[in-house]
Amino acid sequence: MAQAKSKYYVVWVGRQPGIYRTWPDCQEQTKGVPDAKYKSYETLQEAEKAYEAGWEKSLRFAAKAKAKAAAGGGEAQFNPDSLSVDVGCSGNPGVVEYKGVDTQTGEVLFYVGPIAKGTNNLGEFLAIVHALAYLKKRGSNKTIYTDSMTALSWIRKKEVATNLPRDKSTEEIWTLVDRALQWLRTNTYANPIVKWDTKRWGEIKADFGRK
Repeated sequence: MAQAKSKYYVVWVGRQPGIYRTWPDCQEQTKGVPDAKYKSYETLQEAEKAYEAGWEKSLRFAAKAKAKAAAGGGEAQFNPDSLSVDVGCSGNPGVVEYKGVDTQTGEVLFYVGPIAKGTNNLGEFLAIVHALAYLKKRGSNKTIYTDSMTALSWIRKKEVATNLPRDKSTEEIWTLVDRALQWLRTNTYANPIVKWDTKRWGEIKADFGRK
């Protein structure tokens, strides 16, 4: 009997975005996730290229959404019963602060800062892990929204890739990042972490308003 040809499953929007080798693994990341975005590819090279390009280009959902809106058939574009995170960074590197808010009401659920010296991406990463820990303590599987693809990638890999040096001036943020990485490696969660679609939905609800 001929062996079934393997496929690679790209998950852009799901519990943990990434590339998966089996359909059950893909299902685990997308089943029950509102507006999940995923697709199978025949080769790893195709999958990696599609993942980097993003779901809008790869799946052409943007064109479908426009057509649907023109026909007056729009639906809720994001889940309001969720938590949104964002970062304020004065310089990059510079002083960092981040917060998490209730997406529907705008209520600030947590705020950290100012952190003496860090980067925007490290702040985004910390904000997501803080949100995961915050929701886990409350037994909540709410969706978390972020507008940082870089931080999403770091969450999936459970490691950060940054040029920020470890020295006295960055000791504070590196202590927080090391603690966050330890949390990720020793905890599980079912919360979908979803890229906020700024083009369609406007600025993320946790935005610091400094652009």
